[in-house]
Amino acid sequence: MTVGFFSPMPPVRSGVADYAFALLGALPEEAVLGVDGDVNLYHMGNNGLHAAIYARAMARPGVVVLHDVVLHHFHLGAFSREAYIDEFVYCYGGWYRGMAEALWDGRSRSASDERYFRWPMLRRLAERSRAVIVHNAGAAEMVRREAPEARVEVIPHLPLPAPAVDPVDVERWRAARGVLPSHTLFGLMGYLRESKRVMAVLRVFARLRAMRGDVWLLVAGQVGSSDLERALEPLTGIPGVLREAHLPEAEFQMRAAACDVGVNLRYPGGGESSGMTARWLQLGRPVLVSDTPENAGLPCPRVATGGSEEEELAALMLWLADSPVRRRECGRAAREWSEREMRLPAIAESYWRVLSACRRGDS
Repeated sequence: MTVGFFSPMPPVRSGVADYAFALLGALPEEAVLGVDGDVNLYHMGNNGLHAAIYARAMARPGVVVLHDVVLHHFHLGAFSREAYIDEFVYCYGGWYRGMAEALWDGRSRSASDERYFRWPMLRRLAERSRAVIVHNAGAAEMVRREAPEARVEVIPHLPLPAPAVDPVDVERWRAARGVLPSHTLFGLMGYLRESKRVMAVLRVFARLRAMRGDVWLLVAGQVGSSDLERALEPLTGIPGVLREAHLPEAEFQMRAAACDVGVNLRYPGGGESSGMTARWLQLGRPVLVSDTPENAGLPCPRVATGGSEEEELAALMLWLADSPVRRRECGRAAREWSEREMRLPAIAESYWRVLSACRRGDS
């Protein structure tokens, strides 16, 4: 059996590209990049990098990996107004045509407006594919609501290969910035967009830093929009905030290891399992995540969404900053979970099982 493998790949700056590269290296040689096989594996996200992959998946159905279950933003970027409205009607019925028109007209707010996450717009792709792979149970439930007849498989997020980190380099980096061993460095890292609750995290941190001088926040990564970049500028200049832009992989991994606690909120969510959360779990760091279906089952303290979000986040950050023992025990649980659940050989075997079954036509 040969497997066609379609995905963005490094050096593209994309979590999907990093994931696909790691998976390709773990699959048998029968998986061939960019070539049709007996069955094709398509990696889909919610941005324009995946337009050609989507078109090919529709023309030659295979197994699709939904790294983002909410494909609404993909359709907004890839389709014309008429095609977008027609797709929305296909997914949800003609009585929602007016809703589709309103959503198209208001698309400039789609990065943070909850309505765009409420309508995943994945029905056609899920129905046409031989199987749909997602990374968590919450995502699987979203697919089943949209396409009840689709075959859905849950395969956990894989561990991304990362350079080894020298603890001496970590301590030197912290010391050069005034972060003492007794201090707590929180991290907000990765592709920074509105749904990662960047503004909320910075507002909470500003309050905590005003209360105590032993907390720090590293904000590292590329900002997703010019509007958010402008909004961030005043807050990233407050005492205790360390700001770094896009970093090479080795430096990014070292910064992640330098953090005592990861903060990786995501709301509204798109059904994705976060590669940044996976990275911190592998490193044995506590990670604060949003209390959403995508994060069910993770060994992470969860922060409520909605009106109490900032109060809960502040309480959890203080709870961890107050106790090295708590940080150590939460980190131990994180590492043990990742070693048990995120095993690359087992994940690659699960992919091969699904691909083989779809090649045979098994139900």
